[in-house]
Amino acid sequence: MTHTRKMALIAILSAVSFLLMYLKFPLIPTASFLEVDFSIIPIFFGLLLLDLRSAFSILILRSILKLFLNNSGPSTVIGMPMNIVAMGVFVLAFALIWQKQPSFKNYVLASLIGTLSLTTVMLVLNYVYAIPVYAAFANFDIREILGVKTYLFLMVVPFNLLQGILLSTVFYPIYRVSQPILKKV
Repeated sequence: MTHTRKMALIAILSAVSFLLMYLKFPLIPTASFLEVDFSIIPIFFGLLLLDLRSAFSILILRSILKLFLNNSGPSTVIGMPMNIVAMGVFVLAFALIWQKQPSFKNYVLASLIGTLSLTTVMLVLNYVYAIPVYAAFANFDIREILGVKTYLFLMVVPFNLLQGILLSTVFYPIYRVSQPILKKV
């Protein structure tokens, strides 16, 4: 694949990923501010069609587009770096486990490890980064409203576990259906 074609594919997948960020919904009714979207799907295709570096480029580009074109204020500015790290860890699990030996067993293993890694990263980032930053800059102190343990273990952990399972479950059938197209590219 030529460098120009690779760059064009990264740009297209980044744009599609950005557009998919508009289609978001909450998984936990009591935490409606925690929303899932399917912007990871084009990033996975970037991983499959190109490489891990390109997948990370797509992740970064869609995030930059989000910051400039669909910024919701403090929630986007504070949440986007966390999303980049969490989705990066999720994609990395698939790159290290499934991409090297693509089988259903390895896909399930990558899904489990990716989901657990994503959840762990978000648990830590919420504790050390999001809670203090929201309290300082967005005047939203989760410690006073819900309590840290309640927020982390009844909202953050379940949301991220569900998100990882959902994203893994949705991507696999899309991947299977698109295999003839992927082989041509």
